[in-house]
Amino acid sequence: MGLWDVEQVVGLAPDPASAKAGQGLARGEKWSAAGATERAVWGLCQGSGKQPYQTVVDLSGPAYKCSCPSRKFPCKHALGLLLLWAKHEVAPGDEPDWVQSWVDQRAERAERPERKPGEVADPIAAQERAARRADRVSAGLAELAGWLDDQVRQGLGGFDQRAYTELSRLAARMVDAQAPGVAGAVRRAAGVVGRGHGWPGELLEELSLVHLVVAAHGRLAELPPSLADTVQSRIGWTTETARVREEGEKVEDDWLVLGRVIEPDDRLTVRRVWLRGATTGRIGLILTFAAAGRPLDPLPARPGEYVPGALSFYPGALPMRALLTQTDPRLPAPRPAGLTVREALASYVESLAADPWNERWPLVLQDVRPARHGDGWALVDEAGDGLEIVPGWDALKLLAVSAGEPLTVAGEWNRAGLRPMTCWHGDRPVIL
Repeated sequence: MGLWDVEQVVGLAPDPASAKAGQGLARGEKWSAAGATERAVWGLCQGSGKQPYQTVVDLSGPAYKCSCPSRKFPCKHALGLLLLWAKHEVAPGDEPDWVQSWVDQRAERAERPERKPGEVADPIAAQERAARRADRVSAGLAELAGWLDDQVRQGLGGFDQRAYTELSRLAARMVDAQAPGVAGAVRRAAGVVGRGHGWPGELLEELSLVHLVVAAHGRLAELPPSLADTVQSRIGWTTETARVREEGEKVEDDWLVLGRVIEPDDRLTVRRVWLRGATTGRIGLILTFAAAGRPLDPLPARPGEYVPGALSFYPGALPMRALLTQTDPRLPAPRPAGLTVREALASYVESLAADPWNERWPLVLQDVRPARHGDGWALVDEAGDGLEIVPGWDALKLLAVSAGEPLTVAGEWNRAGLRPMTCWHGDRPVIL
């Protein structure tokens, strides 16, 4: 059984206080004799008594057992242990007797038919958990909507004096409400405050997107199903990978690896791999995660090569994220066809029409040259139109390959600018 997302674990909490307490226990120093198998996670957590609490989670349920006196289900110890496991910080091990006997007894009592991929063991309990979470999300978003309305009435003049504190508090409230996607959007808005002369306009833009997702959540029943899926994902609801493989839209093609972007931080490394179908022209995004200090899974192919296979797309109004099933070994690929700057920006605008919260979009620019743009760089096409490269990006390798000649460049575009990923020297791809 694969690891769960942190959001999945938090979604099990019976209330926000338990979720917060569980997060406080999700540290290695809190646990001893912890281990995991395909069917269970266990560990000992020292409480206020002499003997540590014995905590075990049967992953097939999930079901929980803890020797602590809490009547909450799951208790904070089970949540903390699962969060630690979800962060890849519980090593595999052999089940001790007290774990093995309890899990074996549950397995003997189960006598339930084999489940389909993505099917939960207890659908009624899963529905009850989902309903409780939906109530918490609705309450949190209602509070956020009231705060946003207050800002419109009061205006943003003088908002810089209290902005960061206010927004940080709201982000924490959204975490408690189990809306991690909205929490991230509010944190992004907090990061804009005081950043450069134009920060009020940027803040208004970020808060407008937050308001849009809050308003859309209030009208979920009226939205087309694909757009409702997008709103749910922006709030922070997840779709199980097994269900995506089973039910997601499947598209077979030779997928050109346009490039990859790796973003490490102290807790998690994220890699985005952008693909484009040779026949269909569809865009695909493969997301890979690894705990800090751990290696990412190998790439299916190098940028500039084809990956024959099928993509199973996550649901949404702008389906990009997908799971790849590779059917044949990677293949060499010619230099891809690209767009002018105007055509590329038009494709980004079309993506926003489908998903207003879309943060990134892959672009392939044809016949562009790197040129100075203020203190940074831009890519300029034959018509003289240009796209600014994200500030601080090192352009030396791109300059060396170009040597003043036009290139085909694949990059990831966002509101900060273009992040080049791959360029082609003739038909030879060069990773940037």
